[in-house]
Amino acid sequence: MAIAAVDADDRVHQLILLTERLTDLIAKQAVAFETHRPHEAARYVEETSKLANLYRHESMRVRANVSLVESARLELRQRLMRATEGFDAVLARQSRAVEAAKIVTEGLVHAIAKEVASQRAAPATTYGAGGMVNDRPQHGAAITLNRKA
Repeated sequence: MAIAAVDADDRVHQLILLTERLTDLIAKQAVAFETHRPHEAARYVEETSKLANLYRHESMRVRANVSLVESARLELRQRLMRATEGFDAVLARQSRAVEAAKIVTEGLVHAIAKEVASQRAAPATTYGAGGMVNDRPQHGAAITLNRKA
């Protein structure tokens, strides 16, 4: 998928619309993470992914051939620069929100794993043959943590 523009003004206008829509979607995802509702961010993933791919493709195209946009009206180019600055700011915001959610989630997983491990390490008192108390620890299932998650 690529932008089909009739001239530089049209291309810049379409890039502005693309950038603004992508910025809006990513801002909504950031809000979902900031308000501890990451499941709400999922509704934007498909469209964000498609638009991000288009944005990446078009950005590379323009970088490789600046003449695609350099003859556009100055006001449109300036509007595109402002839209891009806004996009960069929202990306930074989303990055911070996702990182914070990741840290909280990892902390919860480690706390749960630690609690499970401590409960499993406690010796279980059972009765063995002849009614004798058996204080040997019972071996349960293993727990696995992926530190790269």
